[in-house]
Amino acid sequence: MSTSFEIQGLIHSIGATTEYGSNGFTKREFVIKLTGEGENSAYPNHVALELIKDKCALMDSYQIGDEIKVQFNLSGRLWSGNGGPEKCFTSLQAWRIESVNAAMDQQAPPLDSYEQAGFVPQANNFDDDIPF
Repeated sequence: MSTSFEIQGLIHSIGATTEYGSNGFTKREFVIKLTGEGENSAYPNHVALELIKDKCALMDSYQIGDEIKVQFNLSGRLWSGNGGPEKCFTSLQAWRIESVNAAMDQQAPPLDSYEQAGFVPQANNFDDDIPF
């Protein structure tokens, strides 16, 4: 079982969904420039991720330049063919994408007043003298 990770970044490119073989396997690649915590903008990191099968549609609602958070699994496999040397392939398979702006909006909306939060102060019917 692979481990799940999360990264944040700006979408740099979005590839087309490509079908491989006759069994309907589809894959879509995209690249993000990392912007999350600990990233140094003087030395940008571009990371290629992939979506497979029904997850390919996750990128349909995003555009180049959008800032997103991506949850993905890290996986790898070995391959050797035609008597050649063994090669290792590593994949970052995304399975969840969300807009950073939408995530921030869901966390805590800014409130201009208590009334917007549904809190209406009651008349001061309590004793606010502190006994110490």
